[in-house]
Amino acid sequence: MEKKYRIIGLMSGTSLDGVDIAYCEFTKNTTWTYDIIHSQTFEYNDQWKEILSLAEESSALDLARSDVFLGQLFGNLTNAFIDFHQINKDDLDAISSHGHTIFHQPELSLTTQIGNGAQIAALTGIKTICDFRTTDVALGGQGAPLVPIGDSLLFSEFDYCLNLGGIANISFQEKGQRISFDIGLANIVGNFLCRHLEAGYDKGGELAKSGKIDNSLLTKMNELEYFYLNSPKSLGKEFFNTQFQPLLDQSKSNLADKLHTFGVHLGMQIGKHINHGNCLVTGGGAYNEFWMEQINLQSKGKITLPTPQIIDFKEALLFAFLGALRLEEEINALKSVTGASKNSCGGCIYLG
Repeated sequence: MEKKYRIIGLMSGTSLDGVDIAYCEFTKNTTWTYDIIHSQTFEYNDQWKEILSLAEESSALDLARSDVFLGQLFGNLTNAFIDFHQINKDDLDAISSHGHTIFHQPELSLTTQIGNGAQIAALTGIKTICDFRTTDVALGGQGAPLVPIGDSLLFSEFDYCLNLGGIANISFQEKGQRISFDIGLANIVGNFLCRHLEAGYDKGGELAKSGKIDNSLLTKMNELEYFYLNSPKSLGKEFFNTQFQPLLDQSKSNLADKLHTFGVHLGMQIGKHINHGNCLVTGGGAYNEFWMEQINLQSKGKITLPTPQIIDFKEALLFAFLGALRLEEEINALKSVTGASKNSCGGCIYLG
């Protein structure tokens, strides 16, 4: 029997670009299909960028306050999105929110996303699903990546799904199982290096193209232990703070050369994993032409860029889909991806 779900997905990533919101419809028959009906990004103002970038250094009280206030922001933005697109709330089955990751240390059974789901539900009056990662972490998993179940069920025509957000992650089938892991850092590095530029990022990778390789820096990047670990494995901002940023700070290369060197490093790390077939690339990093040149250069598969809507909103779409799976009480976290003791159906539900 055919079933339909209409869900609004919210995604806030480590690159701090803003909140991606997508109003999606999912149809369940023998397989799942999807449609993104409306989508929109709400940029963070400078105050919120500062709060979120420094949140891991804040006091427990300030972090708790940020959780509540960010939930209120998410709720208000969702109401604005609903009003602007003239969506009938009675047509909605749920809001599904990833939240914003502050701590991710699965080796300590710890992952923390803020953006209080109870506040979203209270402000919108709509059932809200959030906190998708903690069940998997409690089961001994990495709690990430979570989108591979959506890659498997909604984007199965691609051999690989690569997302270039704050962190680069990949998903693919291997020996009948879905495998996925964080390859390395992406926009976190680019945004850090370009933080003093007026645009705040290297538009199109133009500055990186103008630079040259710092071979010493490239070697140090590639020799970091993480890149030699087997999956399951995942990254948080902690990896950038403690291991990657010091390499950038110690390098005497100019900005263009650092950006160029990082782009080469990123292409090399991604290329190690794409050795056949076709690869779908999404996330803000897909617009960095230098990165895409390097990925094409280092990879053996065909690199495919979809429509801008899919590039920009695939993660919001897939967290909406995780919400649909939660409502169906179906598996939405795969042990083959995360290393957990079993598959699970994660997500806390707050009634509106």
